Amino acid sequence: MPLAMNREVFITCAVTGSGATQDRSPHVPRSPAEIADSAIAAARAGAAIVHCHVRDPETGKPSRDLKYYREVTERIRDSATDVVLNLTAGMGGDIVFGGVEAPLPPVKGTDMAGATERLAHVADCLPEICTLDCGTMNFAEADYVMTNTPGMLRAMGAMMTALGVKPEIEAFDTGHLWFAKELVKEGVLDAPALVQLCMGVPWGAPDDLNTYLAMVNNLPDDWTFSAFALGRNQMAFVAAAVLAGGNVRVGLEDNLWLGKGQLATNAQLVERAVTIIEGMGARVIGPAEVRAKLGLVKRAPVAR
Repeated sequence: MPLAMNREVFITCAVTGSGATQDRSPHVPRSPAEIADSAIAAARAGAAIVHCHVRDPETGKPSRDLKYYREVTERIRDSATDVVLNLTAGMGGDIVFGGVEAPLPPVKGTDMAGATERLAHVADCLPEICTLDCGTMNFAEADYVMTNTPGMLRAMGAMMTALGVKPEIEAFDTGHLWFAKELVKEGVLDAPALVQLCMGVPWGAPDDLNTYLAMVNNLPDDWTFSAFALGRNQMAFVAAAVLAGGNVRVGLEDNLWLGKGQLATNAQLVERAVTIIEGMGARVIGPAEVRAKLGLVKRAPVAR
């Protein structure tokens, strides 16, 4: 592919995620107040977009509770710091099978919900962006499957479009991009689309450069993309994303470390990404420019 470095880069900070990281670092936010504060700090450090999950404040376990999303949204919007809000819509598609000899019925940890329920917080909070995990995938856990059928994705994508919320297509493997292009072709999603290339998530696309460039080369020219890699390669992929013409995602959802033996905060990860981007000769753009670029409209939540 020809070199097409991005000279105007936006940073997304993935603030907390839904992985079992809550006890691995004191900096992983749990409560809505902590999540909002960490998102605001990331925005002040240079993130134009904050991608938010919510957790049970007591246990730190991932949650779909609407009141937590509402509180996070209101705290961010009421702050003096402007930032584009991106809420996950990936929860509610989890199946944990009962083992190789007795896979059914599913066991503890299964959380399957319908399309309307999975998007209830999006309809209520009206973020500018929400995620659409564009396929089913095995994760590292032995019997856990992230489940997103074509029918479910068509339904959720149509609901996002009707709500006026921009879907961020999460592509964990090459087939996810293939189906994303089909959703646009069918008119379920609007073009040009927004894509997040999720690299190094077991067992999706590995974070080697050959696989990464294959995914980049499968994107339509007018689509906007970001990319990230898990763990130690997070910052290397800041450079790789910019060099390939994309934007950047960092944050504690994907990586807990700033350096060997040094646990990071979200703001520190964003600051490191800013240093890399500017060191490459590119400019970090803010939320107003992102809204103009992606055609986003900042709205208030639905009145209760």
